Amino acid sequence: MPPITLTTFELLVLTLFGVCLHHAWHGDRRRVIGLVAAAAFGVLLEWATIQQLRAYSYGRFMLMLGEVPIAIGLAWGTIIYTARLTSDASSLPGWARPLLDGLLGLNLDLAMDALAIRLGYWDWGFGLDYAYFGVPYANFWAWFWVVASFSAGWRALETIPHPLARWLAPIGAIAIGVTGVLTTNWFITSVVSKEWYVPAVVLAIGGALGVILALRPRLHIRPTPSIVWVVPLAYHAFYLIVGMATGIIVQPPFLLWVSLAMLAVSLALHAPLWAQRLRSDRP
Repeated sequence: MPPITLTTFELLVLTLFGVCLHHAWHGDRRRVIGLVAAAAFGVLLEWATIQQLRAYSYGRFMLMLGEVPIAIGLAWGTIIYTARLTSDASSLPGWARPLLDGLLGLNLDLAMDALAIRLGYWDWGFGLDYAYFGVPYANFWAWFWVVASFSAGWRALETIPHPLARWLAPIGAIAIGVTGVLTTNWFITSVVSKEWYVPAVVLAIGGALGVILALRPRLHIRPTPSIVWVVPLAYHAFYLIVGMATGIIVQPPFLLWVSLAMLAVSLALHAPLWAQRLRSDRP
């Protein structure tokens, strides 16, 4: 049997995916296709990356599709779906929104990846002292491009002047996203020398962050559903609680501070939404 924390994580992902599916179904039905496509993209990109790099392997999840846990694909779906809802409700121009989506995904990974490998969810095979506490620096590069590539493909295909474009864009984005991920994987592992891994990651992610900050976006300027903060908060809370319960989050203590910092960033990003709700609840 899988460890109880792994089973709990799978149940959490299934629940959050169900919440997102409920929101999509009772809102814009086209979002159902987007959510399902994002989850399918998650499974496919994981399988393709494993075949391409053989850089990591997954633990004993209950539901597996070959070497890929289904929960991981569903988790990608929830992350991409809620990130897009957040950026769509911002003042950012369309071309910059995939950058924010990628950064929102990275906010989660910085908090959870080093904890996940200590819980046995997946294994990079380098030991817990390698790079970022056992996580290769190229992983953060990959996380950014996973979300940004799919988001960019989805948005680009929606602009095609055809009645079916907005319905079928997420499906086409699967191919664009996987191509983008495999291409950036190849670039960071085959073109960039290992001593330049960290500068390349910092340049890509720092550049995206710099662009977003330079645009000075206003968030939640349009109606935004609660799931945009519920989903990331649930992931942050899960890893904080499990990390503290097992003690792994203080091995070393820096992981605790990073988790708290990423949680604070997530809460701050959605603070305008809570402020709006508080104002609307006043008599």
